[in-house]
Amino acid sequence: MNDVRPVDSDEEFDKEAASTVPREQESADSPPVCDDHARLFAALHFAADKHRDQRRKGECASPYINHPIEVVELLVRVGGVTDVALLQAAILHDTLEDTETSAQELETRFGSTVRRLVEEVSDDKTLPKEQRKLLQMAHAPTLSREARQIKLADKICNLRDLTNRPPSDWSAERRIAYLDWSEQVVAGCRGVNVRLEREFDEAHTEALARLRGRNTSVKTQAAKTDPVSPLPLPELPP
Repeated sequence: MNDVRPVDSDEEFDKEAASTVPREQESADSPPVCDDHARLFAALHFAADKHRDQRRKGECASPYINHPIEVVELLVRVGGVTDVALLQAAILHDTLEDTETSAQELETRFGSTVRRLVEEVSDDKTLPKEQRKLLQMAHAPTLSREARQIKLADKICNLRDLTNRPPSDWSAERRIAYLDWSEQVVAGCRGVNVRLEREFDEAHTEALARLRGRNTSVKTQAAKTDPVSPLPLPELPP
């Protein structure tokens, strides 16, 4: 009678089967480790941890990490970007500005190129908001080609969020003001990626059309119900 040793579990079976595979065949069959993929996932893991307690301003308050994922996906799918350092910086682009991350921490983890790109697209949060907005417009033409592409993708994603998932406390006028400002920032980023620039123009046109259409329908309805008293415009936020 043959002596057949029982296999206790799937795990034990896997170990038993693996032990019969020659080492040279096991090595040949194993998928190669892609360093580029590892670098991107390292940046994604880092950003997810840093943004773990943050939410977007839209009415659905989606997890903040969704935003850098959208930015990097847009750079790859629409912009055709393959530069890994640029894509890492896109994933990390809000870590300096919106988390406790330091520039030295970024350089230690991801290198000087990624750190420099993230610094290029980050606002100085110690400055007043209006001054930061003016500086974004002034600095845009001086950014590197890589940083300008990140800035383009960032603005496209923000416009889409503003169109589809706007903050509940933003009036139509405030949203239109953001559209005008983002257009001025992007004017300084042009000349680096025609596909991203075209995508921004389409997103901007759609956002403006939907906002103006909404305003028109509201005013028309108000005129029907109260033709004597015009609909008062909401005040602009301070």
